[in-house]
Amino acid sequence: MPPRLQLLSRASAAVTHHAYQPLAPFLYPCLQQHRSASILSDLSDNKGAYNKRIRVGRGPSSGYGKTSGRGHKGQKQHGKVPAGFNGGQTPDWVVNGTRGEKQHFTTEMSPVNLNKIQYWINNDRLDPSQPITFKELSSSRCIHGVARDGVKLLARGSEELTTPINVIVSRASASAIAAVEKAGGTVTTRFYTDFAIKKIKAGLMDPIHSLQSRIAMSEDSEAGAEAAADALVEERRRFKYRLPDPTSRRDLEYYRDEARRGYLSHMVRDGHGPSLFFRTPGTGSRDGKKGAARTKKSSGAESNRLW
Repeated sequence: MPPRLQLLSRASAAVTHHAYQPLAPFLYPCLQQHRSASILSDLSDNKGAYNKRIRVGRGPSSGYGKTSGRGHKGQKQHGKVPAGFNGGQTPDWVVNGTRGEKQHFTTEMSPVNLNKIQYWINNDRLDPSQPITFKELSSSRCIHGVARDGVKLLARGSEELTTPINVIVSRASASAIAAVEKAGGTVTTRFYTDFAIKKIKAGLMDPIHSLQSRIAMSEDSEAGAEAAADALVEERRRFKYRLPDPTSRRDLEYYRDEARRGYLSHMVRDGHGPSLFFRTPGTGSRDGKKGAARTKKSSGAESNRLW
């Protein structure tokens, strides 16, 4: 206990003679009694926060006497057994293993439906005036986590979508594209990698534009070329990494398809399809000669037939 101050005795004496006058506020901390540090010995955890330790080998009345709950003999009484141990022989997971075909071209995507997007917009958790990418969907908790290949837009609850939105996702179903465009919005599918998804969520990469997606600007006019150059300079200033474009044939053909609203569809010439391997019939220089020779050969064969 700290020693009492003389101010207390003066205050008590003043009370006996006339009305009590409170002390100055700056003296209140001096008059408060400080609690002793012995309360540290009384601290305890909440009831049920931890289990009491089981003491084994304390006689048969405890229930864990003699063998201490391990049973009689054997390896499990004398030591620990690793998981999957099979008596020293080759483990079953090595002998049998994982059987079946392994799909090398499978994609892992996080699904999102139109009714949930509309519900998020109604609750002011998504801004329909701005492009909606997986970054906005993830930060608003419309989807919980983004898979390694991105987000796929699905059409469940398409009749509830009434707001025109501009969605940029990895893939989208045909019915979802039709529903969004019917409401006055747009759907764009573009390529993402696992590395790009992590950097975009960290704010180190542009979630929309890449080198090949900027070709939409006119290259013929000087103004379009200058605008593209200014956009690249601005991107390098804001972001540390650049958004990659697809390199495999499978991804290139998907994002060159206009029916899937691929962002590389502007690279397909008129009369050509999104495929990179097959030539569109009737567009090659040799197609006319081959067709004429094939027709001539077939007509000659028909004239030599006996029946």
